[in-house]
Amino acid sequence: MLHQLRREPSQFGVSAARWTLADFREQCAWLDIKTDASLWMIFERLGIHYKRGRDYVHSPDPQYEAKRAVVERLKREVQTSQGLAALLFLDEITYYRQPSLACAYEEAGEALPKAVRSLRSNTQTRLVGTLDAHTGCVLCAQGSTIGVEQLVAFYRQVVAAYPDAQRLWIVQDTWPVHFHPDLLVALEPQHSPFPFPQAPCWPTEPHPRARQRWGHLHLPIQIVVLPTYASWCNPIEKLWRKLRQDLLHLHRLADDLPALRAQVLAYLQQFTAGSFDLLHYVGLHIPS
Repeated sequence: MLHQLRREPSQFGVSAARWTLADFREQCAWLDIKTDASLWMIFERLGIHYKRGRDYVHSPDPQYEAKRAVVERLKREVQTSQGLAALLFLDEITYYRQPSLACAYEEAGEALPKAVRSLRSNTQTRLVGTLDAHTGCVLCAQGSTIGVEQLVAFYRQVVAAYPDAQRLWIVQDTWPVHFHPDLLVALEPQHSPFPFPQAPCWPTEPHPRARQRWGHLHLPIQIVVLPTYASWCNPIEKLWRKLRQDLLHLHRLADDLPALRAQVLAYLQQFTAGSFDLLHYVGLHIPS
Protein backbone atom coordinates (compact mmCIF):
# COMPACT_ATOMS: atom_id res chain seq x y z
CA MET A 1 0.00 0.00 0.00
CA LEU A 2 2.87 2.38 0.74
CA HIS A 3 4.37 1.55 -2.65
CA GLN A 4 1.19 2.72 -4.34
CA LEU A 5 0.73 5.75 -2.08
CA ARG A 6 4.20 7.01 -3.02
CA ARG A 7 3.46 6.90 -6.74
CA GLU A 8 1.71 9.68 -8.60
CA PRO A 9 -2.05 9.16 -9.01
CA SER A 10 -1.69 10.13 -12.68
CA GLN A 11 0.16 6.86 -13.24
CA PHE A 12 -3.16 5.12 -12.55
CA GLY A 13 -5.27 7.44 -14.68
CA VAL A 14 -6.36 9.64 -11.76
CA SER A 15 -6.28 13.35 -12.67
CA ALA A 16 -4.95 14.59 -9.31
CA ALA A 17 -1.60 15.37 -7.71
CA ARG A 18 -2.47 13.66 -4.40
CA TRP A 19 -4.38 10.58 -3.39
CA THR A 20 -7.81 10.85 -1.81
CA LEU A 21 -9.37 7.98 0.10
CA ALA A 22 -11.97 7.51 -2.63
CA ASP A 23 -9.40 7.42 -5.45
CA PHE A 24 -7.11 5.06 -3.56
CA ARG A 25 -9.97 2.73 -2.69
CA GLU A 26 -11.09 2.68 -6.32
CA GLN A 27 -7.60 1.78 -7.54
CA CYS A 28 -7.20 -0.95 -4.91
CA ALA A 29 -10.20 -3.08 -5.72
CA TRP A 30 -8.43 -6.06 -4.16
CA LEU A 31 -9.10 -4.50 -0.72
CA ASP A 32 -12.81 -5.17 -1.27
CA ILE A 33 -13.96 -2.29 0.94
CA LYS A 34 -16.99 -0.11 0.29
CA THR A 35 -16.45 3.12 2.23
CA ASP A 36 -13.73 5.72 2.78
CA ALA A 37 -14.10 5.26 6.54
CA SER A 38 -13.15 1.59 6.19
CA LEU A 39 -10.00 2.51 4.26
CA TRP A 40 -9.15 5.16 6.87
CA MET A 41 -9.39 2.51 9.60
CA ILE A 42 -7.05 0.22 7.66
CA PHE A 43 -4.57 3.10 7.27
CA GLU A 44 -4.74 3.77 11.03
CA ARG A 45 -4.03 0.13 11.81
CA LEU A 46 -1.04 0.11 9.42
CA GLY A 47 0.39 3.38 10.75
CA ILE A 48 -0.39 5.41 7.60
CA HIS A 49 -1.47 8.97 8.41
CA TYR A 50 -2.47 12.15 6.59
CA LYS A 51 0.65 14.30 7.05
CA ARG A 52 1.93 17.71 6.00
CA GLY A 53 4.49 17.56 3.19
CA ARG A 54 7.94 19.10 3.25
CA ASP A 55 10.17 20.62 0.61
CA TYR A 56 12.47 18.15 -1.11
CA VAL A 57 15.10 18.51 -3.77
CA HIS A 58 17.76 16.15 -5.06
CA SER A 59 20.90 17.13 -6.88
CA PRO A 60 20.47 16.87 -10.67
CA ASP A 61 24.24 16.33 -11.04
CA PRO A 62 24.89 13.10 -13.03
CA GLN A 63 28.30 12.87 -11.27
CA TYR A 64 26.74 13.10 -7.80
CA GLU A 65 28.02 9.76 -6.51
CA ALA A 66 31.47 10.19 -8.06
CA LYS A 67 31.97 13.60 -6.43
CA ARG A 68 30.80 12.31 -3.07
CA ALA A 69 33.24 9.40 -3.39
CA VAL A 70 36.16 11.80 -3.98
CA VAL A 71 35.38 13.68 -0.76
CA GLU A 72 35.17 10.44 1.24
CA ARG A 73 38.49 9.24 -0.20
CA LEU A 74 40.18 12.52 0.70
CA LYS A 75 38.88 12.28 4.27
CA ARG A 76 40.73 8.99 4.69
CA GLU A 77 43.91 10.17 2.98
CA VAL A 78 44.14 13.41 4.95
CA GLN A 79 43.60 11.62 8.25
CA THR A 80 46.79 9.60 7.67
CA SER A 81 48.85 12.49 6.25
CA GLN A 82 50.37 13.44 9.64
CA GLY A 83 49.48 17.09 9.18
CA LEU A 84 50.92 17.46 5.69
CA ALA A 85 47.43 17.89 4.24
CA ALA A 86 44.07 19.20 5.43
CA LEU A 87 40.50 18.84 4.18
CA LEU A 88 38.38 21.96 4.60
CA PHE A 89 34.75 22.64 3.78
CA LEU A 90 34.14 26.19 2.53
CA ASP A 91 30.94 28.15 2.11
CA GLU A 92 29.50 31.67 2.20
CA ILE A 93 26.48 33.00 4.04
CA THR A 94 24.55 36.27 4.05
CA TYR A 95 23.03 37.68 7.22
CA TYR A 96 21.15 40.93 7.77
CA ARG A 97 20.89 43.85 10.16
CA GLN A 98 17.27 43.03 11.02
CA PRO A 99 16.67 39.97 13.23
CA SER A 100 15.09 36.89 11.73
CA LEU A 101 11.86 35.52 13.19
CA ALA A 102 11.94 32.39 15.32
CA CYS A 103 10.28 30.75 18.30
CA ALA A 104 11.12 31.79 21.88
CA TYR A 105 9.55 31.44 25.31
CA GLU A 106 6.85 33.97 26.26
CA GLU A 107 3.79 34.19 28.46
CA ALA A 108 0.75 32.22 27.31
CA GLY A 109 -1.98 34.21 25.62
CA GLU A 110 -1.67 37.10 23.20
CA ALA A 111 1.92 38.03 24.13
CA LEU A 112 4.44 37.00 21.45
CA PRO A 113 8.26 37.09 21.28
CA LYS A 114 9.32 40.31 19.55
CA ALA A 115 11.83 40.79 16.76
CA VAL A 116 13.09 44.27 17.64
CA ARG A 117 13.69 45.97 14.30
CA SER A 118 15.61 49.08 13.32
CA LEU A 119 14.29 51.89 11.11
CA ARG A 120 17.52 51.69 9.11
CA SER A 121 18.05 49.76 5.88
CA ASN A 122 18.28 46.00 6.21
CA THR A 123 22.01 45.97 5.43
CA GLN A 124 23.47 42.62 4.45
CA THR A 125 26.80 41.19 5.53
CA ARG A 126 28.60 38.45 3.62
CA LEU A 127 30.57 35.84 5.53
CA VAL A 128 32.99 33.21 4.19
CA GLY A 129 34.35 30.39 6.31
CA THR A 130 36.09 27.03 6.31
CA LEU A 131 35.55 24.05 8.58
CA ASP A 132 38.35 21.52 9.10
CA ALA A 133 36.91 18.04 8.58
CA HIS A 134 39.18 16.45 11.23
CA THR A 135 39.72 19.08 13.92
CA GLY A 136 36.62 21.26 13.72
CA CYS A 137 38.78 24.38 13.31
CA VAL A 138 36.80 27.29 11.84
CA LEU A 139 38.38 30.19 9.94
CA CYS A 140 36.25 33.07 8.68
CA ALA A 141 36.18 36.55 7.19
CA GLN A 142 33.34 38.94 6.52
CA GLY A 143 32.53 42.12 4.65
CA SER A 144 29.85 43.87 2.66
CA THR A 145 30.66 41.67 -0.35
CA ILE A 146 32.56 38.48 -1.10
CA GLY A 147 34.13 38.39 -4.55
CA VAL A 148 37.36 37.33 -6.20
CA GLU A 149 39.56 39.78 -4.29
CA GLN A 150 38.04 38.86 -0.92
CA LEU A 151 38.35 35.14 -1.64
CA VAL A 152 42.03 35.45 -2.57
CA ALA A 153 42.67 37.32 0.69
CA PHE A 154 40.78 34.64 2.61
CA TYR A 155 42.72 31.84 0.89
CA ARG A 156 45.94 33.50 1.98
CA GLN A 157 44.60 33.66 5.54
CA VAL A 158 43.73 29.94 5.43
CA VAL A 159 47.14 28.94 4.06
CA ALA A 160 48.86 30.95 6.80
CA ALA A 161 46.84 29.03 9.42
CA TYR A 162 48.30 25.72 8.15
CA PRO A 163 52.05 26.44 7.93
CA ASP A 164 53.05 22.75 7.93
CA ALA A 165 50.55 21.62 5.30
CA GLN A 166 51.82 20.95 1.81
CA ARG A 167 48.32 20.67 0.38
CA LEU A 168 44.93 22.05 1.37
CA TRP A 169 41.91 20.34 -0.16
CA ILE A 170 39.04 22.83 -0.05
CA VAL A 171 35.59 21.39 -0.71
CA GLN A 172 33.09 23.93 -2.04
CA ASP A 173 29.93 24.29 -4.07
CA THR A 174 29.62 25.35 -7.69
CA TRP A 175 29.11 29.09 -7.18
CA PRO A 176 30.80 30.43 -10.36
CA VAL A 177 32.97 32.94 -8.46
CA HIS A 178 34.82 29.98 -6.90
CA PHE A 179 36.19 29.16 -10.36
CA HIS A 180 36.80 32.62 -11.82
CA PRO A 181 40.09 32.69 -13.80
CA ASP A 182 41.27 35.70 -11.79
CA LEU A 183 40.90 33.59 -8.64
CA LEU A 184 42.41 30.39 -9.98
CA VAL A 185 45.57 32.23 -11.03
CA ALA A 186 46.41 32.67 -7.33
CA LEU A 187 46.34 28.90 -6.74
CA GLU A 188 48.61 26.07 -7.76
CA PRO A 189 47.60 24.28 -11.01
CA GLN A 190 44.33 22.47 -10.47
CA HIS A 191 43.97 18.71 -11.05
CA SER A 192 40.26 18.15 -10.47
CA PRO A 193 38.77 15.09 -12.23
CA PHE A 194 35.64 17.17 -12.82
CA PRO A 195 35.44 20.26 -15.04
CA PHE A 196 34.97 23.56 -13.26
CA PRO A 197 31.74 25.43 -14.09
CA GLN A 198 32.26 28.70 -15.95
CA ALA A 199 29.81 31.53 -16.50
CA PRO A 200 29.28 31.89 -20.28
CA CYS A 201 30.05 35.61 -20.27
CA TRP A 202 33.30 35.29 -18.31
CA PRO A 203 36.79 35.16 -19.84
CA THR A 204 38.65 31.87 -19.93
CA GLU A 205 42.00 33.48 -19.05
CA PRO A 206 42.85 35.66 -16.04
CA HIS A 207 43.06 39.40 -16.51
CA PRO A 208 46.67 40.68 -16.81
CA ARG A 209 46.16 42.75 -13.67
CA ALA A 210 45.07 39.68 -11.71
CA ARG A 211 48.02 37.71 -13.05
CA GLN A 212 50.36 40.49 -11.94
CA ARG A 213 48.82 40.75 -8.46
CA TRP A 214 48.38 37.08 -7.61
CA GLY A 215 50.13 34.99 -10.23
CA HIS A 216 53.21 34.59 -8.03
CA LEU A 217 51.32 33.18 -5.02
CA HIS A 218 50.86 29.54 -6.13
CA LEU A 219 48.82 28.87 -2.99
CA PRO A 220 48.91 25.10 -2.19
CA ILE A 221 45.14 24.71 -2.59
CA GLN A 222 43.24 22.15 -4.62
CA ILE A 223 39.53 22.82 -5.14
CA VAL A 224 37.20 19.86 -4.62
CA VAL A 225 33.85 20.32 -6.36
CA LEU A 226 30.62 19.37 -4.61
CA PRO A 227 27.63 18.06 -6.58
CA THR A 228 25.41 20.76 -8.06
CA TYR A 229 22.54 21.98 -5.84
CA ALA A 230 23.52 19.64 -3.00
CA SER A 231 24.00 21.85 0.05
CA TRP A 232 23.41 18.87 2.35
CA CYS A 233 26.81 17.54 1.22
CA ASN A 234 28.59 20.49 2.87
CA PRO A 235 28.76 20.11 6.69
CA ILE A 236 29.58 23.81 7.22
CA GLU A 237 25.97 24.54 6.28
CA LYS A 238 25.05 23.12 9.71
CA LEU A 239 27.45 25.57 11.34
CA TRP A 240 25.52 28.38 9.65
CA ARG A 241 22.32 26.88 11.03
CA LYS A 242 23.85 26.85 14.51
CA LEU A 243 24.92 30.48 14.07
CA ARG A 244 21.38 31.48 13.17
CA GLN A 245 19.86 29.55 16.06
CA ASP A 246 22.31 30.82 18.68
CA LEU A 247 22.84 34.40 17.55
CA LEU A 248 20.85 35.76 14.60
CA HIS A 249 17.26 34.77 15.37
CA LEU A 250 15.53 37.55 17.37
CA HIS A 251 18.82 39.35 18.06
CA ARG A 252 18.65 42.83 19.70
CA LEU A 253 21.40 44.61 17.73
CA ALA A 254 19.50 45.94 14.72
CA ASP A 255 20.50 49.50 15.67
CA ASP A 256 24.18 48.60 16.12
CA LEU A 257 25.43 46.79 13.02
CA PRO A 258 29.15 46.97 14.00
CA ALA A 259 28.34 45.28 17.31
CA LEU A 260 26.33 42.58 15.52
CA ARG A 261 29.20 41.91 13.12
CA ALA A 262 31.70 41.78 15.98
CA GLN A 263 29.46 39.36 17.87
CA VAL A 264 29.21 37.07 14.83
CA LEU A 265 33.01 37.01 14.45
CA ALA A 266 33.52 36.36 18.16
CA TYR A 267 31.03 33.49 18.01
CA LEU A 268 32.86 31.79 15.14
CA GLN A 269 36.32 32.48 16.55
CA GLN A 270 35.53 30.28 19.54
CA PHE A 271 36.11 27.37 17.13
CA THR A 272 39.48 28.61 15.83
CA ALA A 273 41.36 26.03 17.92
CA GLY A 274 39.01 23.24 16.79
CA SER A 275 36.05 21.59 18.47
CA PHE A 276 35.03 17.94 18.71
CA ASP A 277 31.57 19.08 19.83
CA LEU A 278 31.21 21.04 16.60
CA LEU A 279 32.34 18.04 14.54
CA HIS A 280 29.69 15.96 16.27
CA TYR A 281 27.05 18.65 15.63
CA VAL A 282 27.74 18.86 11.89
CA GLY A 283 27.95 15.09 11.51
CA LEU A 284 31.64 14.67 10.71
CA HIS A 285 33.71 11.75 11.98
CA ILE A 286 35.65 12.46 15.17
CA PRO A 287 39.23 11.08 14.98
CA SER A 288 40.22 8.61 17.67
